Amino acid sequence: MSEPRRYDRHLARRPQSVVVQPTSFCSLACTYCYLPHRDRREHMSVEVAEAVARSVAEFAPALSPGRPLELVWHAGEPLALGLRRFGELIAAFEPLRQAGLVHHYVQTNATLVNDDWCRFLARYQFRVGVSIDGPAALNAQRVDRKSKPAFDRIVKGVARLREAGIAFSVIAVVTAESVDRPEDLLDFLTGLGCHTIGINIEETEGVNTTRPMPTVEQARQFWRRTMAWSRRTPGPKVRELARLGDYLHAARTARQTDRDALLIDPIPTVSAAGDVVLLSPELAGIAAPAYDDFRAGNVLHQSLASILDGAHRLRYVDEFLTGLERCEATCQFFDFCRGAQAGNRYFENGRLDTTETNYCRVSRQALITALSDTVREEQAA
Repeated sequence: MSEPRRYDRHLARRPQSVVVQPTSFCSLACTYCYLPHRDRREHMSVEVAEAVARSVAEFAPALSPGRPLELVWHAGEPLALGLRRFGELIAAFEPLRQAGLVHHYVQTNATLVNDDWCRFLARYQFRVGVSIDGPAALNAQRVDRKSKPAFDRIVKGVARLREAGIAFSVIAVVTAESVDRPEDLLDFLTGLGCHTIGINIEETEGVNTTRPMPTVEQARQFWRRTMAWSRRTPGPKVRELARLGDYLHAARTARQTDRDALLIDPIPTVSAAGDVVLLSPELAGIAAPAYDDFRAGNVLHQSLASILDGAHRLRYVDEFLTGLERCEATCQFFDFCRGAQAGNRYFENGRLDTTETNYCRVSRQALITALSDTVREEQAA
């Protein structure tokens, strides 16, 4: 069990984001999906949504209209709830939204987006993220429950968003099959009209444990070519390059970073039943008896503030802090990555008090080394 002071040194007591999982069901069956219960049609009740809203309201003194809490509707396919049920859940947060204290986000596969959904998303000022892995050949892992490609339906949904004037970002999973084609991926995503491109190199997590993963060298070359593409191509921001740029700017200018900004967001993740998992949304729904399935509490019985105030007593949080301290003491990349990927530690190593993971190597370390390679080549030219 950690002491509160140890927790406070690394983790925030109040979150920047709360992930809400209104259903575990997904309308697709992507081959790399990590979700263990995507077949279950469990839906969040209004009572759970109201309990989350009450918890978020407790954070109001620490919030402001200029820095609202991010309420992220994610996991499964949120739009599979249907408009009526989703509207009933959203209603609980409307006073907070109108006061500027929360902002809604939704991550969707876009296959269900139609004109009615566009009106709904616009009305409640949702920030929309679309999951798509590139042109049809690179999107082949995203299939429906009959193993039919979902590409045409995703693109149709994206077109509806664009026609409705709804800004959106995209997140692409880069697999062993697509890691050697960054330009094809980025050119296509730019053509969709998104404002930001997020890159997730495929990870071993959840039930996704047997597929071949991109190698470190493949990842380094992917990031090098992505950097080169970004420099010559006007268009959307690449999320990972922007984060790296922000880090380098702070280091170069010796800017004094607010201590609170260095604290790791505990990212409370609330399941349809109200169970709360901390540190990594990917841990939600995972059977792990040694860690009580990573449950930190339930919003029907405790507020999120109360759950977070007692988080230092949880075994998996204590293990995570140990691993984090080991990373800080031994890893040359720590200042950039902050060592904050709890789910990857567990899924790759079976524990959370470990240090380096393949996620670190391909998504953080390879990004830094790709930049270093690029600079050396330019200096030698």
